[in-house]
Amino acid sequence: MSKIKRIAIWSGPRNLSTALMRSFGNRDDFEVIDEPFYAAYLKETELRHPMYLEILHSQPSDPDVVCENCENSLVSKPYQYQKHMTHHMLKNFNKDFIFSLTNVFLIRRPDFVLKSFRKKHSDYGLADLGFRQQFELFELVKDKLGFAPPIIDSEDLIQNPRKILRKLCKTIGIKFSESMLSWKPGPKPYDGVWGRHWYKEINKSTGFLVKKSPDYKDREFYSMSAKEVEIINLANIYYDDLSKIKITAE
Repeated sequence: MSKIKRIAIWSGPRNLSTALMRSFGNRDDFEVIDEPFYAAYLKETELRHPMYLEILHSQPSDPDVVCENCENSLVSKPYQYQKHMTHHMLKNFNKDFIFSLTNVFLIRRPDFVLKSFRKKHSDYGLADLGFRQQFELFELVKDKLGFAPPIIDSEDLIQNPRKILRKLCKTIGIKFSESMLSWKPGPKPYDGVWGRHWYKEINKSTGFLVKKSPDYKDREFYSMSAKEVEIINLANIYYDDLSKIKITAE
């Protein structure tokens, strides 16, 4: 078999990253791995996320082993899709493996992310949303490889999935497939064990759900605490820079 093309999607939480994983996972020519650094992240930080013991037992928790797997694991198909959370990549984790991958960055407006994130979390800060880590990883890849890796925005993906995915596929050197636009509902074999807790809504989906953008006058949407406003303002510094060079539907 020719050399495997490994595509890494770098996202923060609540960015529709699992929907994008479903999209690529519905292709016949892709294998998928779901958040391979999750156990390593939990072990290092000693955070007690839901199902943390199951997560620790379900995948390697040594970050060096995970790095090796992401770069050199056996794959039976032409392509491998790696779904990564940027906040899982702690500063002391080796990142050299990233330079052998085809990297894509999935962004989303901070206020949209926070509105979704706070439904399931009450105690959090900027670091938990991954915006700074995502920007730093983007800069790391750009500086090392000498070009800016592609960026897509979750809201653009929802509004125009065919155009965004077609452009993304062209950018990363693979053929677009109509199979990326829809999938069967339910859990998938490649889902992380945590999917039983976190993937209930996505498991009901059959494709990218086109939603109307939130009304800027929606008082409920924008009724945020001073702490939340501060987090959004800080996150916007990173999001705005990345958004300037994102792939668009035009």
